[in-house]
Amino acid sequence: MFFLLGQPALPSFRLDRLAADISERAGRSLSLRCRDLILIDCERPPAGLELERLEALLSASPWQPECAGPDDLFVLPRPGTRTPWATKAGDILKRCGLERFAAVERAMRVEVKGLGEGELSRSAVECLHDRMTQVVQPASADLAPWFRHPEPAPLAIIELGQDPARSLARVNGELGLALSPGEIDYLCRAYAEIGRDPTDAELMMFAQANSEHCRHKIFNATWEVDGQAREPSLFKLIRHTHAATPQGTLVAYDDNAAIIEGFPGTALLCPADDPTYCLADRTIHAQIKVETHNHPTAISPDPGAATGSGGEIRDESATGRGARPVAALTGFSVSDLRIPGHEQPWETAPPEPDRLASACQIMLEGPIGAARFNNEFGRPALLGYFRSFCAQTGDRLWGYHKPIMIAGGSGMIMDGQTTKLMLSPGDRIVVLGGPAMLIGLGGGAASSMSSGQSDADLDYASVQRGNPEMQRRCQEVIDRCWGQGEANPIKSIHDVGAGGLSNAIPELLHDGGVGGQLDLRAIPSADRGLSPMEIWCNESQERYVMAIAPQDMARFAALCERERCPYGDVGAATAEQRLVLHDSLKDERVVDMDLGTLLGRPPSMHRQAETLPVPVRDQGLSGVDPNEVLDRLLALPTVGSKQFLITIGDRSVGGLSVRDQMVGPWQVPVADCAITLTDYEHYTGTAMAMGERTPLAIHDAAAASRVAVGEVLTNLAGVALAGLERIKLSANWMAAAGAPGQDAALRSAVESVSAFCQALDLSIPVGKDSLSMQTVWQDDGREQRMLAPVSLIVSGFSPVPDVRRHVTPMLDTASGDSVVLLVELGPKRLGGSALAQVLGRDLGEVPDVDSPERLRALFECTQALLADDRLLAVHDRSDGGALVAALEMALASRCGLDLVLDEESFLASLACEEIGLLIQVRARDEASVRERYAQADPGLLVKRLGQPRADDRFVVRSGTATCIDRPMGELAQAWSQTSWRMQRLRDHPDCADEEYAAVGDWRRPGLQPQLTFDPARAPAFNTGARPRVAILREQGVNGQREMARAFMAAGFDAVDVHMSDLGEGRVVLSDFHGLAACGGFSFGDVLGAGQGWARSILFNPALAEQFQAFFADSGRFALGVCNGCQMLSALKDIIPGTAHWPRFVHNRSRQFEARLSMVEILPSASLLFADMTGSRLPVVTAHGEGRADFGTLDAGQAPVCVRYVDRHGQPAGHYPDNPNGSPQGITGLCNDDGRVTILMPHPERLLRAVNYSWAPAEWGEYSPWMRLFQNARAWLD
Repeated sequence: MFFLLGQPALPSFRLDRLAADISERAGRSLSLRCRDLILIDCERPPAGLELERLEALLSASPWQPECAGPDDLFVLPRPGTRTPWATKAGDILKRCGLERFAAVERAMRVEVKGLGEGELSRSAVECLHDRMTQVVQPASADLAPWFRHPEPAPLAIIELGQDPARSLARVNGELGLALSPGEIDYLCRAYAEIGRDPTDAELMMFAQANSEHCRHKIFNATWEVDGQAREPSLFKLIRHTHAATPQGTLVAYDDNAAIIEGFPGTALLCPADDPTYCLADRTIHAQIKVETHNHPTAISPDPGAATGSGGEIRDESATGRGARPVAALTGFSVSDLRIPGHEQPWETAPPEPDRLASACQIMLEGPIGAARFNNEFGRPALLGYFRSFCAQTGDRLWGYHKPIMIAGGSGMIMDGQTTKLMLSPGDRIVVLGGPAMLIGLGGGAASSMSSGQSDADLDYASVQRGNPEMQRRCQEVIDRCWGQGEANPIKSIHDVGAGGLSNAIPELLHDGGVGGQLDLRAIPSADRGLSPMEIWCNESQERYVMAIAPQDMARFAALCERERCPYGDVGAATAEQRLVLHDSLKDERVVDMDLGTLLGRPPSMHRQAETLPVPVRDQGLSGVDPNEVLDRLLALPTVGSKQFLITIGDRSVGGLSVRDQMVGPWQVPVADCAITLTDYEHYTGTAMAMGERTPLAIHDAAAASRVAVGEVLTNLAGVALAGLERIKLSANWMAAAGAPGQDAALRSAVESVSAFCQALDLSIPVGKDSLSMQTVWQDDGREQRMLAPVSLIVSGFSPVPDVRRHVTPMLDTASGDSVVLLVELGPKRLGGSALAQVLGRDLGEVPDVDSPERLRALFECTQALLADDRLLAVHDRSDGGALVAALEMALASRCGLDLVLDEESFLASLACEEIGLLIQVRARDEASVRERYAQADPGLLVKRLGQPRADDRFVVRSGTATCIDRPMGELAQAWSQTSWRMQRLRDHPDCADEEYAAVGDWRRPGLQPQLTFDPARAPAFNTGARPRVAILREQGVNGQREMARAFMAAGFDAVDVHMSDLGEGRVVLSDFHGLAACGGFSFGDVLGAGQGWARSILFNPALAEQFQAFFADSGRFALGVCNGCQMLSALKDIIPGTAHWPRFVHNRSRQFEARLSMVEILPSASLLFADMTGSRLPVVTAHGEGRADFGTLDAGQAPVCVRYVDRHGQPAGHYPDNPNGSPQGITGLCNDDGRVTILMPHPERLLRAVNYSWAPAEWGEYSPWMRLFQNARAWLD
């Protein structure tokens, strides 16, 4: 083994924070130094050029463990695992000619100073690592196990003996199979008939395939409630909604995702036999799916949430015969946040189990995991929710120690690809994606148990690790397959999730009407020591299984090889519906089971439930100060700004985003829904919205569920849709099944939603249940128990005929006199509200939707008013009530607001959370709008709530009395305080403070574009010729489609060029007039963003010569954006005129930054900005390593062409106007003759005005950034 000691592993602010935490736990002042430690498994150490290249790539120098101090510690990956970093770094080393060093891993050396004679306590050591993915070892530890080369572990035969049930019960506990007594009896009978003992692989396979997680036993159970039989099953109740309103749904319940009807469109395709991008008329539908990943996120938030997002992406990709994910939604429910040092007066401090992460830790780490996976894969995250909640009723503790982690989204699937084909004997069974590892074993069963029922080691073993770069490679293969239309080689495809291959392959075979004869050793594996059961049942991520006809295998293999995507041809389909898995290495059968036995009908579940009402009390609002209430409401995480959860997620990748969370010129996160485009040509699209109101379920689960559905409708009300019946819902059900009263509450909720949706012509074609939402643990010898209330998270999806036809919560202050109206359904119940939570009081009955017909009237009348251009702004009333909703509308508009109520109980009126809408209308339209609502339903209540003010005051009056009169800047900071404090804990605190100060600066201007050219007057060029531009990408790049479409729109032929094409000689750069290096995460940004991509060129003489010749040719141009910018900057040695180019390093915040930033085009030689000098434009920023580092170079000598500017037009020095901390705001440069331009921001994602979350109304179809691409075309003439 060879060691190299690398760079500091943590930035100084995180190191200081870690040292303070460890010192507090150790009871003494300690100092730390942490550096990367690189382990390489090689037969002989590197020397000469090999060592030189290793040092350059890894930014590390040779080191010996003997040099470690006595108190040094190593933080290492868990033995037997391989980190995503190692996989990607190994790929880079292979590309750079260093294949014999590709068995590489990263650890961390921790030097502890000040420990003296003592040792670190266990709690102090726990600060150093993630218990799920890492271990801590003394520096004297033997590190050989981290590159073990054991012999393959044997297959285990489970001897049933004379008492098979007892033997299976023992194994059930040892392996964490979560088998019920009925299932144990079923297996005893099955193996008695077969006449042999089972293998451990068969039992684990059966447990995963038949777990609650996979088979939804409770939703398919028979029921009796309070001694009375209840029909039908919960699942049938959900299916009734689709049966009542099937129109607009193409696939429901029969695939990995539902498919809803879309629009005729124009698909951007890249045929397999011709890498030139082309446009093709297709009917493009949407697939929709929402998953949960609660158990893994509770155990280890970052990888748990990351793999939750990754698993849902695979569900979408594996729909039909292949599809593409388009946009993501994410959500979290946790217990009280209790930010250290800033605990709120209403937050409880219940005991917490040691094995689970705290609510604060979950929200610091989980959203990063989800965002990182989406970012690296290349899917914009446009929607979400966040709730923190704890409560106690009697002796019952309610909350989310076991959190809810929601991962969902929508995608695109072509007509003709929506239905999987039946399989034929001889069809090849293929595993696509990463290799098998000892990761996530038994996850399906583990997530089906209440937290605390399983052994801690089983909990940790059941959580996976994510590698989004590998999933990106898989997606590229899938896209190339379905892009061939009728020639798609994929006959059927399934994602690999819970249960691993042992669940996915039987599903594929069973659904295809065949059996299978498979070879265990054909399954790609990264660990030769795995047992047959571990190979078959592990849940290694980023894998798919698919069936391909034998004659199509060569074509499919070529696609995989081009994308460098691993695959394994593991066997063939058979006519007999039997699964036989043979171990060719040991010549033994690992699995031999009839698919009917595996996937048939083990004993069904019967639920006996009893209702257990929770008493309702009303403690009233006496003695409550309105200003204190407002401050408390704004400090509640559920109510306040979610900015810290939003800017970490790329919201523009793919170039199809229309509406994200940010609203208006000040980019305030208050949007009610998300909208995406169908394609790059038209204005049709898909809208998404979410609804949940889980605290209500403590008292009334049915009401909570109806309100959740209603909230989806009010969140979508501001978008012109195709009709109420075209909205399709995903229902994600969480409950503490088995806890007293909770089964009956769940049954009541499902029954109510079924009837409610049918009354509204809504259908639920997809959903998920996670019914083990109670946490049980021991605290000082006493059993503790926390229940989650019945929690329905509803996500709504709808086709949108014209995405331009929508309004936001931003008040229009430019259309003359206007008023804000509140439209509501009637009652004003306060139970379960944010007001009740922050006061710590019971406030009586909970909100409900008493009349679905009245809700329909509210929605349809609002839609009609929107169509008639009567609505200037729309915002739903939700957590915090109309008081907070109105404030958010003013925050988005940077105006003051007057609210006037006549009621004596004005606070109850403003803080109640019944379903309702706040709408802004012109003053002259108020009477007619009131009349329209009255005609729709006389029971709808419409009242004038207030009107905008020109100053910065937020004023609330009750009659003639002024109850609240506060400056908006102060309230903006109050609303943002949770986000700010969480950002301070997670990111660079100075950046968090600078942004918080900007939030409070009420005079700070918004985005103000200024153009020095006319976008409508394009430069002249020969439209008859279409020069070829290479759309260059490396594995992990995800921004090629929007880049290709931008160049195509400007008159180019865009050609997809993978680095493997250049490496294999299929393509040469001299065939192109231009080169565009695209954005994304080449090699997952391992070893420095863009650095691995660049070194794979520089360390390959043939490639280096080809690129150098291209850059030297005065008739050719190049553009590098984001990752392409980072890569080209690292090629400066072979690009003429780039002596003063910087390298790009981690953002100052040490966080991925996704923002709409202002930039200025500076005078430069860049051909792309020929006539744009002096223009100031908003542009998308989306990167984690964009800070220009000039080292010893003089930044003043750099040929800068674009810089960030603040809202006053000055070079941006502060965050967030300067999102990465580059000196003088530098974010774009060119070479001396202007032919090569590099940019960190993304103009190609804003090709059309509709792609902006906010843009001036006068902009036409194309945004001003189109000129950049037109200039490239004009230059070639």
